[in-house]
Amino acid sequence: MNLNLKSALASAVRAARAAGAVMHANWYQPKHINVDDPHDIKLELDVRCQQLIEKSLRQAFPQVPVLGEEGITGDMAAEYRWVVDPIDGTVNYAFGIPHAAVSIALQHQEKSVVGVIYDPFTKELWTVIRGGPTLLNGRPVRVSDRTKVKDSIIAMGFSKSQSSLEKSLPHVIRLTRKAKKVRIFGSAALELAYVATGRLDAYIERRISLWDFAAGGLMVEAAGGEFYSLPVKGLYRYAMVADNGKLRKKLQVDSLLL
Repeated sequence: MNLNLKSALASAVRAARAAGAVMHANWYQPKHINVDDPHDIKLELDVRCQQLIEKSLRQAFPQVPVLGEEGITGDMAAEYRWVVDPIDGTVNYAFGIPHAAVSIALQHQEKSVVGVIYDPFTKELWTVIRGGPTLLNGRPVRVSDRTKVKDSIIAMGFSKSQSSLEKSLPHVIRLTRKAKKVRIFGSAALELAYVATGRLDAYIERRISLWDFAAGGLMVEAAGGEFYSLPVKGLYRYAMVADNGKLRKKLQVDSLLL
């Protein structure tokens, strides 16, 4: 089966914009929490946005399954699959922090070939088709050209387990001292889009799910950067580093990912 990637991109853009409109319309409304654990929140709106995305994608590509943060439909061993995070940055969104996005990727044989990230608060839309450039609102973007850690802004993320904190905090302290700034924003999709756009120079996440980076990792590569991921224990779980292609080895974080 060969899908038309331009048509797939157009469908993903429509779905992302539709979900973003729901996010924006409900911004000042009370949020219904489905799950509230010590370090995360799942909203009823997450489920509603994924259902909206799935419905939109099925209209154009009924045969393609969906792997989403809020559930899976279809055969994950299929040649193509959508990978969806309906609200990446749910905790930010639930607390009234306007830093969250919709992320949709199309994968062929588990390799991303189309990516869309939409920020409904800034109206910024990143798009990419493998082999082409990363676009922000239709204009090509590139990673930064900074080569020194001391000049760089680095985003980081890590889980709050005891073992993760013990491994992560020494690197956080070291990089905070060495880099221009270290930031923890809370939306992996946007952090990757920012690396692709040159706003951030690198982004490190010790444990992350596939739907968080399936679109953004491709964008970083297409914008001239490097995206490195390593499978870890857990279904669709990875460690990852994204950078402008000049900093990963200098960051000295490979031991953090293990």
